[in-house]
Amino acid sequence: MLDVRNLAKRFPLPSAKGKSVQVRDPRDHDGWFHAVRDVSFSCAAGEVLGLLGPNGAGKTTTLRLLSTALKADSGHAWVNGIDLLQDPLAARQQIGFLSGSTGLYGRLTARENVEYFGRLHGMSAPYLARRCDELFDLLGMHEYADKRADQLSTGMKQKCAIARTVVHEPRLVILDEPTTGLDVMSAKILLDFIASYKALRVPLIFSTHHLHEVEKLCDRVCIINRGKTEFHGTVDELRHLGGSADLYDAFVSVINQEREM
Repeated sequence: MLDVRNLAKRFPLPSAKGKSVQVRDPRDHDGWFHAVRDVSFSCAAGEVLGLLGPNGAGKTTTLRLLSTALKADSGHAWVNGIDLLQDPLAARQQIGFLSGSTGLYGRLTARENVEYFGRLHGMSAPYLARRCDELFDLLGMHEYADKRADQLSTGMKQKCAIARTVVHEPRLVILDEPTTGLDVMSAKILLDFIASYKALRVPLIFSTHHLHEVEKLCDRVCIINRGKTEFHGTVDELRHLGGSADLYDAFVSVINQEREM
């Protein structure tokens, strides 16, 4: 179970001295850019939550806060009873996080990359070997397991990154736009992989701009706009609030409602 309440994170703005005044983002004030102002949502065991929002809405910053790569200025986040903000080291053992970049070492093979991250998590050699075989079966990676990462295609690299993200069997999985840049077949494998986590009773959060992925996979949706949660609920509740059965139209309607206020 993941429970997030009132997360906030700000960054210092560069000095505007000597520069012309331009129309600024409403999150710019008092010398700070408030990237995340008030984000709250939850994701229960066995649920898949889609994190949505326009570019620059604060999605990636929110996910980096949950991964403990960034430290929140305020708010709370718990995963299985562990406070991510107060005990980040313990929380990291529970989390599998895939950022916007694959984070692979080019000179290592696909298998060596996954094994390296497994060893970082203290996995024993026999258990790690079994786990790698299991993931390579699931993701269709055996044919290039011994190929260097810098020689892999975009889709191969992304699947390798997914494998290293979950090799330690985390109790919370966070994926930042995992299907970006993938061909149809590679994306299908990853979407099937995400769907399989429901059976494992592991909460999974992924950000995306592809609403057909949300419609196919997600139990709940969180929409972030200008650093705030604008919607948190089921896909059907989003359709109702947005006044359209079409998910794209409903999403745009919710964003526009906030901007008109």
